[in-house]
Amino acid sequence: MSTLERVRHQLKAHPMALDAVLAVGVLGCMVAGSFVDPHGPDGVTWGFRTPDLLSLVLIGLSAVALVFRRRAPMTVLALTGSFSIVECVTGDPRAPVAMSAVIALFTVASATDRPTAWRVGLLTMTVLTAAAMLGGPLPWYAQENLGIFAWTGIGATAGDAVRSRRAFVQAIRDRAEKAERTREEEARRRVAEERLRIARDLHDVVAHHIALVNVQAGVAAHVMDKRPDQAKEALAHVREASRSALNELRATVGLLRQSGDPEAPTEPAPGLDRLDELVGTFRSAGQHVEVARADGDTKLPAAVDLAAYRVIQEALTNVQKHAGTEAKAEVSVVRVGPNIEITVLDNGAGEYDEPADGGGHGLLGMRERVTALRGTLTTGPRYGGGFRVHAILPVKTRSRAADDAV
Repeated sequence: MSTLERVRHQLKAHPMALDAVLAVGVLGCMVAGSFVDPHGPDGVTWGFRTPDLLSLVLIGLSAVALVFRRRAPMTVLALTGSFSIVECVTGDPRAPVAMSAVIALFTVASATDRPTAWRVGLLTMTVLTAAAMLGGPLPWYAQENLGIFAWTGIGATAGDAVRSRRAFVQAIRDRAEKAERTREEEARRRVAEERLRIARDLHDVVAHHIALVNVQAGVAAHVMDKRPDQAKEALAHVREASRSALNELRATVGLLRQSGDPEAPTEPAPGLDRLDELVGTFRSAGQHVEVARADGDTKLPAAVDLAAYRVIQEALTNVQKHAGTEAKAEVSVVRVGPNIEITVLDNGAGEYDEPADGGGHGLLGMRERVTALRGTLTTGPRYGGGFRVHAILPVKTRSRAADDAV
């Protein structure tokens, strides 16, 4: 940092000292101007003159007032304006005391709003110019009188321009800070949504496969001594379910890897094309499941396809956990207009709403999935026993509909 920059930063850190330096500079200009006479006997010549004592006093008082221009701008403008009026009326030859009023007017215009700046500027120009033209010793058309009018106007205009530029720069900074906060909030929101999505996937995978493992392990333990062949078959289903669980967990957890990781999963997310495979795992566990499809092989967006698969998976898992293997489940997938409707019914006696202590997340996860796609989900017990899960998902998401329109 150079010496000039260091001095500038120190002056900005101490505004009172900066105003004192400015006051000294203005004092020097006013004193120098008071000793110069632009009117000679042979036209415009420059010579020395001796100012009145009152003019020197007014110059000194005006310079001292400028030291406090930031703290009380209106008061300083009133004082310097009063000193200028006195000098315009009594000074002969006249000293440039009005220079301090111009600086004070500039400060007021730069520190207040535009209407106030214009009102105060017009009032100052009118009063000082009128005092100089009507009460001064010079003719009203003298260039000194017109100079007062011009310089006060310049002071007010320059102050307003500085205020406008300062407000413009501050507005840019505010917009930049707001944009930065918006980006941070958007990043946090996306992280929260991704964390919630991964949590839902983990819940669906674990709840489904562990429930199958639990059922098949129970069957194997029950028939181990009397029917070893059936026990071996149940253990094979346990092994298959655990392998599927590990594969899906690996794919889900792989989403947390860095994008450049070569081990990131490339297997597509499950969808309704794997519905038969999903139902087969429940049937192998002893669950009686019937499937009816009337969707006409509709091609679904990946998000809708995954949500439909997970809704059926979680609903059947709940049937197995709460209604038992003796219950009968019915799954239907129907295309109705712009939507795909998923319905899972069972005739068991179990009730599997979320517990009051917040321990269950199955139905909550289904509802979050469906709502995120602007669909609807209704769940509840059926009349006469059993439970019903009904999801309506839009075939076209918003982004896909926009692409088709293009």
